[in-house]
Amino acid sequence: MRPQASDDDDVRPLIESVASVLHSAWAGLDSCRTIVALGLLLGVLCGAAEAAAVRIEIEGLEDDLKEAALASLDLHKFSEREITPTQVRRFFNRAENQIKTALQPYGYYHAVVESALIEKEPETYLARFRVHRGDPVIVRTSNIRIVGAASNIAAIRLALEQFKPRVGDRLDHSLYERSKNAIDTQLQAYGFFDSELIEHRVEVSKATSSADIRLLWQSNERYSLGSVEFSESQFPADFLQRYVPWQEGDFYSVDQLLTLQQRLVDADYFSSVSVLPDVDRAEDGVVPIEALVIPAKRTVYTAALYISTDTGPGVRLGIDRRWINNRGHKLGGEITYSQRLQQIATTYRIPVPDKQRMYTFSGGYRDEETDTSRSRMARLSATQISEQWNDFTRTLGLHYLNGDFEIADQQRSSSLLYAEALLTRRRADDLLFPRRGLSLLYGLRLAAEQLLSDTSLAQLRAEAKWIRPGGKRGRFILRAAAGAMVVDDFDALPPELRFFAGGDRSLRGFDYQAIGEMNEEGGVIGGKYLTVASLEYEHYFRDNWGVATFVDAGDAYSSVFDVNVAAGLGLRWRSPVGLVRLDVAAPIASDLEHGIRVHLIIGPDL
Repeated sequence: MRPQASDDDDVRPLIESVASVLHSAWAGLDSCRTIVALGLLLGVLCGAAEAAAVRIEIEGLEDDLKEAALASLDLHKFSEREITPTQVRRFFNRAENQIKTALQPYGYYHAVVESALIEKEPETYLARFRVHRGDPVIVRTSNIRIVGAASNIAAIRLALEQFKPRVGDRLDHSLYERSKNAIDTQLQAYGFFDSELIEHRVEVSKATSSADIRLLWQSNERYSLGSVEFSESQFPADFLQRYVPWQEGDFYSVDQLLTLQQRLVDADYFSSVSVLPDVDRAEDGVVPIEALVIPAKRTVYTAALYISTDTGPGVRLGIDRRWINNRGHKLGGEITYSQRLQQIATTYRIPVPDKQRMYTFSGGYRDEETDTSRSRMARLSATQISEQWNDFTRTLGLHYLNGDFEIADQQRSSSLLYAEALLTRRRADDLLFPRRGLSLLYGLRLAAEQLLSDTSLAQLRAEAKWIRPGGKRGRFILRAAAGAMVVDDFDALPPELRFFAGGDRSLRGFDYQAIGEMNEEGGVIGGKYLTVASLEYEHYFRDNWGVATFVDAGDAYSSVFDVNVAAGLGLRWRSPVGLVRLDVAAPIASDLEHGIRVHLIIGPDL
């Protein structure tokens, strides 16, 4: 449609008249009558070009239907431009059919439109439409099929089963197209690049207000995964090939490509990763894969100020060498200095991409002081981390601790070599701010007095955290932790291997590690067992601001469980650096000293 063309048609007779008058005027400007006629015609032309204003009202439709009807109207498209009264009437006369046509993709083929054009003021119009949708067209039959090997693939069968609109539903053309595209997408995702839609019919019977849907795909050959061609990078191609999760000749699956892409991203060598099939070069049922990788900055320096009510204000400095050779080895170091904690650590990591493993060797020194203890320990560690071990991340390690510590005015030195096994899992719909999430940790520690240790030890611990929606703007957070140990000489254990409760991430309302078994002098020495639980509800009154209420309970003990309970209120801020939690809590059931305590935590939920 070219609106200017219709506009020209309206004013062409006037223009021709003006041209005639101009010609007469040129021939005889002394004619008074000619001058008067010229002025009158110009006045008529200017009046015809005056812009009119139009307001549109549509009754009987809501939401998507109303938007579709309004968008279909030429009268609406030109209402914000210069428009003449003649154009207003012409576009208005088309409006009823345009509204009826706009409703058909939504299944309404029997719509009746009543319209009225009211001139409220000179050159100001109200176009009013009252729409009766009528009975919708209902899907009577639906025959959706795939012929060929694709019919045996569960994800494609599911796409067929989920096709909408179903029998008995209102015919919705946009929903029909989305469902059809979803099946096409699944066929492409599983390597059926030559699939054909050989039958696609939607027969609508206005007389019976019914529709019959028939779709038939021929899946044809399924392609296989070919070789992976990596772009030029800092590593040789044979090293990067170890990240490929498939063998050449395996059936094509987009999930395999996404797995490769995620592995390369997680390796932290590259600033950008893109893995795509090169369908244009596919031959003999085999499609080659292109992996574009762009190297990241090799060395990363970090510096941060932080505040924790457990350790006090502090600073953290770090350096990470993302790779130090063409085998992808990594080297990093970190220094932390705060009011109650000072530590230094260095780590050397060796990746084994084809096994999804990482070997880590680290060493460091930690000086930590709490209200109940002081510890100065050196550590050496060697660990093996395996990703996706039965849906968990498995960590196997050997750790050696040596140093001095003081608990409840009792000074000791300790040497301990222990093996540790950890299973961890984390799932979340949003890692920064999950509304549904889960984290699990199971741990086992073993030490033998005969192997460089001052005591024998067997220790089990478990931690869990669940996050679930609580209404449209709220979350429930449930947290639990438990632990138990068998030890020959409890006094030989440094503080970090004993169980304590209390603090920001344990029992709020109590000082950090203030809860534990007490000695005869009343000093807290920790416990052999740990039981902690917490229930919290957050409500966000704005997108980034919310409030919380919570109850924490538990104990760290060696003989008798004596529950300590605290409750409090909190403020939540979704800041650019992560969720900030400011909590105020107080004990409501405890034999320990009571008082109000403030807790500040910055960081992810899981």
